[in-house]
Amino acid sequence: MRLFKTMWKNLRTAPVDTLVRWQEQRFLWLLMVVVMGGLIVLAHSFFQIYLYMAPCEQCVYIRFAMFVMVIGGLIAAINPKIIVLKLIGCIAAFYGAITGMGYSIKLNGIHHAVHNPDPDALFGVQGCSTDPTFPFGLPLADWSPEWFKPTGDCGYDAPIVPDGVTLNSIQQWFIDMYVQAEGWYLIPSWQFMNMAQACFLAFGLCFIILVIMTIAWIVKLARGNKPVRMGSQIR
Repeated sequence: MRLFKTMWKNLRTAPVDTLVRWQEQRFLWLLMVVVMGGLIVLAHSFFQIYLYMAPCEQCVYIRFAMFVMVIGGLIAAINPKIIVLKLIGCIAAFYGAITGMGYSIKLNGIHHAVHNPDPDALFGVQGCSTDPTFPFGLPLADWSPEWFKPTGDCGYDAPIVPDGVTLNSIQQWFIDMYVQAEGWYLIPSWQFMNMAQACFLAFGLCFIILVIMTIAWIVKLARGNKPVRMGSQIR
């Protein structure tokens, strides 16, 4: 508790220096790695493997964007005080967050189109193929098909249990919940926030934090090594 009070006090009295100091610690970068890596593992191991929700083309692109952020965070965490490493981490994180938001917006549009009772809503909708094209020509679907090969249809993210599979009680409970909701939702009973919207929120929060941290870094570099007065002390 005392640690959080100290952090909050430092952030109020010297926001730029505090934010830059946080950037130079491994914790912040490893936190991004854990969050984005955790979302990838959750999507693959729990929803795809355990609950039989097949990933679509835009879904594997979203995984790729998260994976880029994980790599960037690991590189920066080697030593965040080295400008080159932190710069690589920032570029990778920004790239992953921005492209991830783009993929999420596209998936959300497809989701609304396929769930729209008007059949004309699907006219012109594109972006759902079983043959993905990743940035930089990376053949991720060939290298790791279980993680990056789309096997489902965009917008239809309800569980599809193969014939002959015996489910345990926990699996059955989750699958029934998502089947009744007709897909993945953050709160299935209310059909609140579909998968695309939840992913956009995750990328958007990371993007906002990255922008704030980057602005603080730029201000610090522009200001040079001038001391900042905090109360009656010079720091």
